[in-house]
Amino acid sequence: MHLIQTYRRRDHRRPPPGWLDDIHGYQGHKGGVDDNPLYPPPPAYNPQPELNRNTLVPDITVPTVSEDVARDALLKFVESKWTYSSKPARNLTFKDLKPITVYRYRLETYTETRTSTWNFEPYNGQMVDGPQYGMSPPPWDIPVTVPQRYTDMVEKVRVPHSSFVKMCHKCNGCGRTRCTHCFGRGRKRCTFCHGSGRNRNKRCTSCHGRGRKRCLHCQGHGFKTCSVCHGSQNLLHYILLTVTWKNNVEDFIPDRQPDFPDKKFEKVTGDPFFIDENVLVYPIQGFPDQEICDISTKMINEHLNHFSSTSRILQQRQTIEMVPLTHAHYYYKGKEYNFYVYGMENKVFASKYPSACTLL
Repeated sequence: MHLIQTYRRRDHRRPPPGWLDDIHGYQGHKGGVDDNPLYPPPPAYNPQPELNRNTLVPDITVPTVSEDVARDALLKFVESKWTYSSKPARNLTFKDLKPITVYRYRLETYTETRTSTWNFEPYNGQMVDGPQYGMSPPPWDIPVTVPQRYTDMVEKVRVPHSSFVKMCHKCNGCGRTRCTHCFGRGRKRCTFCHGSGRNRNKRCTSCHGRGRKRCLHCQGHGFKTCSVCHGSQNLLHYILLTVTWKNNVEDFIPDRQPDFPDKKFEKVTGDPFFIDENVLVYPIQGFPDQEICDISTKMINEHLNHFSSTSRILQQRQTIEMVPLTHAHYYYKGKEYNFYVYGMENKVFASKYPSACTLL
């Protein structure tokens, strides 16, 4: 198996600038320094949004939570807090259960991005697919298998006809380099006697009085097998194309409950009563909550401007979820308390609870 090396910034293994020739269609490589050109898709790959296509949203009903469901949810919440007693949750008296309308708008933009970098591997006589076999195809003409939509994945492809063999830049084709531990001498100063040959007025038993010992890193040879070409003396260079598929997701929930932290919604699911999918979706119109319409327009424009210049947009999907949220008010021992039940999972948020003890 050939050891593949990728050039990295400040990597001593990379070739010096100008060491490698340009490959047509892949100019811009700098010999490994910040070497990762980004290829925007050709104009033919850039879709345009459809005009005058209304995206209407159906009417929905706000879900309600019963007292039994709210009590069970609070009991589960209390069980997760080892300092809380379950007695208040079992014996409380509900005053009011108020369902609250919460919409979550989500925009997903599935993109494909292509970048490239020079790679190399020790050359041991393997086949060299070089320019003599033809011109390298442009980055966006190289065929790849597209994964299932909205699935993040990275695939690396060797660019056809971009390979060539060149003498190793690290050892200049020798296959070995001078040992940096003994500076090529093959021996190092004894660490027990510090090179004097004696330890406590006696001959040093570690170096037998010589003051120097064989370098263990190079076994006394003064040189080591080249760490770049591994002794093969030559390197096979080629351009590696990296294709990245990424689902870029952005959520929005109007902040209208000052006593409930919006971050809690990130860990729960809602009921997606509206799903719209196309290569490019059109902003939502006619939804009762105008803020959802406005954020739809804003996000779609931002995603189009941000991703179309550097990536190929393969598909977009916008959804509106009804995220259950119920504000429960109750009495316990003459005092009034409250908590929230939220998400399809009936999670609970309570900023204050009647008891904080370990006794049940």
